[in-house]
Amino acid sequence: MGKSKTTKFKRPQFNTAGLPANAEKEEDDQNYDDENCAADELLEKLQSPSPDLREFACASISRVVQQSHTIPGFLQRDAVRRLGPMLLDSSVAVRETATGALRNLSACGGHEVCEDMVKHDIMTPLKALLTECSSGFEISIEDERSPVERVANEAVNLLWNLCESNTQALSIFNKAGLLNVVVQCLEKFPHNVELALSAAHCLHTVTEDNPELLCSINTTVLGALENVLLSSQDGMAHTLLRALAAGTLWNIKVNLPAAHQARILNTVVAILSQCLDMDAGDLIPKLIQAEEDRRLNASSVSGVKNETSRDLPVDEMVEEDEVPNPKINGKASNIDYDLSDLLPTVREELSEAKALLTAQQTSLEIIVNMCCSDDPSDDEWEESSSSDESELGPDSLCDGVSSLMSPLCLSAEVHGALIDHHIPKKVLKKTEFPRREAIDMCHQNPAWKCLIKRLERVQTRALTCLHSILSTMDVESLGGVAALQEAALHLSSLVFGGSEMPTDAEFLEAVTSALRSLLQTIASKNIPQCMTHQQLMSLSEAASRCDVVSVRVNAVAILGITGSLLAREKGTAETIQIIGNALLQISSKDADLAVNGEALDALFDVFGDGDEAEVAAKHIKLLPALKALQPVFKAKIRKEGRSKYTPQQLCVLDNVKTNLRRFISYLEKVVKK
Repeated sequence: MGKSKTTKFKRPQFNTAGLPANAEKEEDDQNYDDENCAADELLEKLQSPSPDLREFACASISRVVQQSHTIPGFLQRDAVRRLGPMLLDSSVAVRETATGALRNLSACGGHEVCEDMVKHDIMTPLKALLTECSSGFEISIEDERSPVERVANEAVNLLWNLCESNTQALSIFNKAGLLNVVVQCLEKFPHNVELALSAAHCLHTVTEDNPELLCSINTTVLGALENVLLSSQDGMAHTLLRALAAGTLWNIKVNLPAAHQARILNTVVAILSQCLDMDAGDLIPKLIQAEEDRRLNASSVSGVKNETSRDLPVDEMVEEDEVPNPKINGKASNIDYDLSDLLPTVREELSEAKALLTAQQTSLEIIVNMCCSDDPSDDEWEESSSSDESELGPDSLCDGVSSLMSPLCLSAEVHGALIDHHIPKKVLKKTEFPRREAIDMCHQNPAWKCLIKRLERVQTRALTCLHSILSTMDVESLGGVAALQEAALHLSSLVFGGSEMPTDAEFLEAVTSALRSLLQTIASKNIPQCMTHQQLMSLSEAASRCDVVSVRVNAVAILGITGSLLAREKGTAETIQIIGNALLQISSKDADLAVNGEALDALFDVFGDGDEAEVAAKHIKLLPALKALQPVFKAKIRKEGRSKYTPQQLCVLDNVKTNLRRFISYLEKVVKK
């Protein structure tokens, strides 16, 4: 929790063709002055005695701050402190629009803005507003939301954003009894799924890695979550709602009654399985066509264009930059960087598609977290790094490092549930590229274009999920040798199936992680792998140009796995030389110590045994190269280690340094033979 948002937005590009450079600057200065005047005017209107004018000001601020370049101007004018009292305004409409403005400010401004909002004590009026909402919920009939519920929806969204980005906000949530208020909102799901979804998102966020909150989990909370989980309402919004409830139950699993744990776990995995069964690539074209048919029908009845489904002007659209998926302790983060949900459109079919893709992304992230074991304690790291070198024999040269990279632990109950519901097979299916028809139709419709990134995000999450599954399950659980070879062919096609190698960093990180885990599993069982050596070298070359360190680490590990397999075969010395030269280059020239260490570790694996490896080592002059590299590597650890790397990374690097010295001694004995 307390994860930071690093959302970035592209400032709208203005057409200045034909204008001299100084004219363009003058235009920008004029725009800046206009924006500042607008901010001053809107904030001034917050003090108006007219509720309508206050509501107008709040609604305008809500829309303007969706363009992130306007946010600093509002913050400089103390917008948070001036909007805060509006949360408790005498007018319910002002409360709703003011909370919506702060919600958009927190979402579009990211981590720093959330920090600023908490610093300016926005949590105090927000707590008071939520408390009033909880005591004022009206009994609503189906399809009719009360004004209080509309306010609560905005307030819970704001609370969610703040708790996701700020640890102080999360601490206040824990201590202020806000859990019960959010659960009340969740219980509105039979007639107000929008409010229930906001509450479910908030609960899923605040219950992750938050032991302080666990003591507040009672039978009321568990009952509300289970009611959602067992609900049978149709529609993608309810599908997403059940997925979020499943994730929350997983987060608080230690609080589940022992007698019901197995049943609830099975229900949770069943919900995730059902969500992954749906084919977004098939559904999206149908939804786009349904929207078009509805629009045409409405136009033919009224004789005019249906304004509820109009496209927004370009200057009203929020664009999203490509940002890598953050992970906390190896777990996929639940942060969604697509802010198109904030746009004021009424598109039922588009909302359905967004809900499905969010549900599938969420389901995959939950499965990743199910497969992730906790990080080793500091004591375990210390024991591993200070182990007696004499315990490491010639046949276990890199045991000190490999023990840190051992497969994750998966409980028998979780393992059984994942297998019973065919999760590995369904996850593999989701790693396929999105259907071309769906992509093309989204490209053709500006309002639907935002789904392309969501489709791609589901694929990358599926690849990350596959990596976790491969790291925690044995060959039989994964379907046997044939299934693994089929998976290897599939992953190879994702990388090499196009005319060019993929360059997207997030995709490369996910696919190389999955390939690494798969090849490790295949190698451990001596299963023939189907990627050609040329493909592996191409992948390594592409990865070496990637700015993401983990991609380079994965590529190096893949080379090491392949080289160690080749060392067992006859007539492979030439290919081993190519791999060895590549690893030597990386171990000495990559700018990151973690990549250097991984490359050295891979060299130990490739050249640790075998006649072909001995021949290749002589040709590439491996011994003198490593002797020259040894003092450089040690000096780099001393110079950069403490300031740039975590204790865990330093532990691994320390083991690599030790094994490098011992590997040089091993090569010297080989040369003397």
